Amino acid sequence: MPEKLIIDADPGIGDAVAIALALLDPEIEVIGLTAVAGRTSGENATRNLQTLVSLLDPDRWPRIGCGEGPAFPVPKERATPDPVLMNGPTGLGDCESFTVGLHQRHESPKLLAELVKAEPHEITLLTLGPLTNVQLARDWHPDFLSDLKGLVCLGGSVADGGDVTAAAEFSIFADPESARDVLTSPATKTLVPRDVASRFMLSFESYDRFGLDETTRLGRLLEHTVPFALRASRQHLGREGIELPELVAVAAISQPRLFERASMSLDIELSGELTRGMTVFDRRDVAHWQTNIDVLTAVDIQGVLDFMTRIIRTQGG
Repeated sequence: MPEKLIIDADPGIGDAVAIALALLDPEIEVIGLTAVAGRTSGENATRNLQTLVSLLDPDRWPRIGCGEGPAFPVPKERATPDPVLMNGPTGLGDCESFTVGLHQRHESPKLLAELVKAEPHEITLLTLGPLTNVQLARDWHPDFLSDLKGLVCLGGSVADGGDVTAAAEFSIFADPESARDVLTSPATKTLVPRDVASRFMLSFESYDRFGLDETTRLGRLLEHTVPFALRASRQHLGREGIELPELVAVAAISQPRLFERASMSLDIELSGELTRGMTVFDRRDVAHWQTNIDVLTAVDIQGVLDFMTRIIRTQGG
C-alpha cells in the first residue's frame, strides 16, 4: 500500500522538484499539500502549490491548504544568497505561475487537522519549511501529533552548523518556538538534518543524463525549474550543481532502506544572541537527556539519484 502523505512546504525550486516526484511516486499517495510562510510568503507558497498540481495534473489531486503571512526576514549576515536570486521572483524559476480557483478555501492548519483526524495513525506528515502550521494544527486538533503515523521534518543540524546563521538552519530559525514545541513533544518523529540532506547534489552532467522529454508534464516542469537553479548556483555560489535536501526528505519516506538512523536527544535554543534556532543534541558519553527523536545519520547518495531517475523515466520525464 502506498504511504499516505501530507507535505507542508514554502515552495522554491527544491520543494517543487521534491513535491513533483512525490506526486508521481507509486510508493506515495499525496493526500494533501499545505502552504506555510517561510522563504516565500504564505500566499505565494499557496500559488506555487496550485501551480505544481495544475501543471502535473496527477491522477488524484491532493487537497491544498492555504498559507498566509509574509516571507520570514533573514539576517543580513545570512550564509546563503537571497531566495529570489536562487529561485526566481515566484520561487519556481522560469515556470510561469498560475492558479486554478479553489472550490473551497481551507487554511493550512485547519486542513492538516481535518485530514489527520479523519484517518488517525494512517498519515505521515513531511515538513519542508518552518513548523508553524504543525503547531497551529494542534489548536484545531489537540491530539494532532499523536494521531499522525509519523512526522518527518527537514531541518536543523547535528554537527554541520547552520545555513541562515552560523548555528541555525532556516526552517528551525524562522519559528524556533513552534519547532521546539513540536519536536520535543511525545510523538513518532524523524529529523532529516543538514548533515544528511545537504549531501545530495545534482550536477549539470547528472541532469543532462535524464534526457528529459519536454512534451511531458513532468519534463516541462523540470526544464523550467532545475536549469534555473543550476545557473543560479553557478553564478551566486560558484558551484557546479545544486543541493536538493527536499528530495532527500521525500526519499527517506519512499525509500527508507537508503538511510541509517539513530535515536537522539534534541532541544532547540530560543534565546541565544548567536545561537537562536540552533538544534542542540545531547551527545555526551553518558547522556543526561532522554531520547526524543529519530535522526537520519547517513544516506546512500547514489540510491537517491537512482530513485529520482527511476521516477522521471517511468513517468515520461
